[in-house]
Amino acid sequence: MTTVHTVGSLSRAMEAIAPTRFAASWDNVGLLAGDPTSTITSVLLCIDLTREVFDEACSLGVQAIIAYHPPLFKPLARVTQGSLIYEAIRHDIAIYSPHTALDAADGGTNDVLADCVGISRHNRTSLAPPPSRETHCKLVTFVPRDAQDRVCDALFAAGAGVIGHYTQCSFRVDGHGTFLGDPAHTSPAVGQAGQRERAEETRVEVLVPLALREAIVQALYAAHPYETPAFDLVKLLDEPEHKGYGRVGSLTAPTHFREVLSGLKQALGVSHVLVAGPTDRVITRAAVGAGSTGEYLGAALAQRVDLFVLGELRHHDALRAASAGLTVVMTLHSVSERATLRHVQSRLRAALPELSLHLSQRDHDPLVIC
Repeated sequence: MTTVHTVGSLSRAMEAIAPTRFAASWDNVGLLAGDPTSTITSVLLCIDLTREVFDEACSLGVQAIIAYHPPLFKPLARVTQGSLIYEAIRHDIAIYSPHTALDAADGGTNDVLADCVGISRHNRTSLAPPPSRETHCKLVTFVPRDAQDRVCDALFAAGAGVIGHYTQCSFRVDGHGTFLGDPAHTSPAVGQAGQRERAEETRVEVLVPLALREAIVQALYAAHPYETPAFDLVKLLDEPEHKGYGRVGSLTAPTHFREVLSGLKQALGVSHVLVAGPTDRVITRAAVGAGSTGEYLGAALAQRVDLFVLGELRHHDALRAASAGLTVVMTLHSVSERATLRHVQSRLRAALPELSLHLSQRDHDPLVIC
């Protein structure tokens, strides 16, 4: 029985390879154009969706294009005849872009480039860790022991205490609290105003989603027996879901730079690259950053690597690297990214075996080294 694939099934397969939630906040990834229910039999993979590549897609009769760089990046004021987006929609060709989601994903752009350099997979880490997100806080409050269940039940009902697939999660420890109420303005639930009291209390801690913080605090005030409940809201940072961008680590074995360079050129399919810094050296530790990742130079220097391979780097940053004794290899922007297309093709072939997958033959970096 023949399996029918759709734009939606292609999107789901790409989501498994490069989860869109991994993308940088400024990026535009995922399905950019097309009907998820449309049937597809053939897909073209490229780095940049140029006119040449689009004409190739039409000649191949594909129904979808996976373009690593998003051809729809900033909001469009108009979509008119002659634009690639217009032509893709008119020809019913869907467009999907993974970009920085693929950069961050395991086995994605930066891991492929790290493999080309010979960085060991066993000690490989991110060069630029992803920013932690603030999605939750912790509510810490102090409750009379006989009221702890009532207060906790109110917090749970308002949405507190959810950890993964578990609900009604709390931590409680018994202790003693002291307070002295103003005789003119307080009517304490325990003891008397104007007299320092010592009460048996339970410290309660629960996780609070930031979106429900106000409602949960209101529930605390409503359920707590004290006139003025004591509580803290503690900021929490979520553990990052992915490694981050770029990769750094030791080579599988110390290797002379010339040998590393030869293997890199062969893996990327190029005969020339740009090099700054010392070349007569043995490389023990290296870093990579696919594309325009000169912003990671400081991280590479801090990691004390011998070699930094990336797509492009500004002139003064190349001088900075060389003066610090770091060898830098610039492959050109999309050259550092293109090798990953073969890996995406292989993984899609395993996920959607009856789909015809083509690597673009007209996709190339706009710059050449003559």
